[in-house]
Amino acid sequence: MSVSVATLLGSAQSAMADTTVRVMRVEISQVEKDYYAEIAREFENSHPGVNIELDYLSNEAYKSKLPTLLQSDQRPDIFYSWGGEALKEKVEAGFVKDLTAAMQDGWQARFPDSAIDAFTINGKIYGAPLYVTEVGFWANTALTEKAGVDVGAIDTWQDFLDAVTTLKEADITPIVVGAKDGWPMQFYWGSLATRLAGQQGFKAAKAGEGEGFAAPPFVQAGEKLEQLAELEPFQPGFMATTYERASGMFGDGEAAFHLMGDWDYLPSKQRSMSGEGVPDEDLRFISFPSVEGGQGNEATYGGLNGWAVTRDAPDMAVTFLKSLLSLDNQREAAKRGIFVPIVKGAEKALTTPYGRKVAKDIDQASYHQTFLDQDLGVSVGATVNDISNDLAQGVTSPEEAAERVEEAWQFR
Repeated sequence: MSVSVATLLGSAQSAMADTTVRVMRVEISQVEKDYYAEIAREFENSHPGVNIELDYLSNEAYKSKLPTLLQSDQRPDIFYSWGGEALKEKVEAGFVKDLTAAMQDGWQARFPDSAIDAFTINGKIYGAPLYVTEVGFWANTALTEKAGVDVGAIDTWQDFLDAVTTLKEADITPIVVGAKDGWPMQFYWGSLATRLAGQQGFKAAKAGEGEGFAAPPFVQAGEKLEQLAELEPFQPGFMATTYERASGMFGDGEAAFHLMGDWDYLPSKQRSMSGEGVPDEDLRFISFPSVEGGQGNEATYGGLNGWAVTRDAPDMAVTFLKSLLSLDNQREAAKRGIFVPIVKGAEKALTTPYGRKVAKDIDQASYHQTFLDQDLGVSVGATVNDISNDLAQGVTSPEEAAERVEEAWQFR
């Protein structure tokens, strides 16, 4: 079910440890794994008798197996988490420790209020934020320039559609996508819905006002995705391609664009055949295009990711989590280009133009919409993933897609 990448003290020492803290996370780049391993080693050195185990699961396996793990004797003590309905479901099932009291010693003050809000349920705090992410288009400018596409001039959805057409005319694959996993294609529908509905539109839909998720902005999101799909912009076999494979394909220069989170910078390079990926001088990260008449054109779409602690975890798990999310450790992550940190002041250590752009985008955004497959809960999120793939294949209509999301929300 998982691959342990670091049992840092070795089997003999581990057996003698007074306390073992198991940490489980979605699969990440080796650079980030090394970062966590160093933090764990330093913590163990300063806390004799404590053993930190770091386990990783691929994205889809993590989402599907975590609920089962949380009900078993093999549950982790700390697990990677998104906020929203997905976390709320685990809290209501009694799997998650209340961190409200632990946050009162100055720990909470490290984070922006919006970040704490993402992990607050019914007035109590059930998680600690790790980083913020933005979904946008990674662009290979060596390919776009070859086709005569000016990436810097892409501002609207129509601009992007025009760029896709130009790339196809130049016999260059416009976009690579890992649709087999569902959520990569959902980034299109989710981003378009965010642009069109805006914060108030999502708030109204969740409250059941009007037509809910069958309201015009959500139908229009499907229409926009349908527009793109009709241009046949994706690589052959896109429905059988995983996210990890698509990430590597972009790194190998097999397409001009990849709609993905900012976190894909290092993984895309490492998953490429060369291990180097698209050279930095040919790499750009651009914001998702605006949509005419949209109510959320100043918003961002992405993640506000963090950690939760299981209900019966040892107190040392909370102690380690506080150390993991220290200002120094967040600065180090920023310096290495691993992610855009959430602890106040750590963003100043960002060194890549991509990281700095994301930090600026998030800071200037009117609001940040978190991933729909997490924000709306597991069952509704699965429906959003499914309708996104169906729209991309032309096997459902925008109206039917929106109605399916609304029905899933009503019967969640």
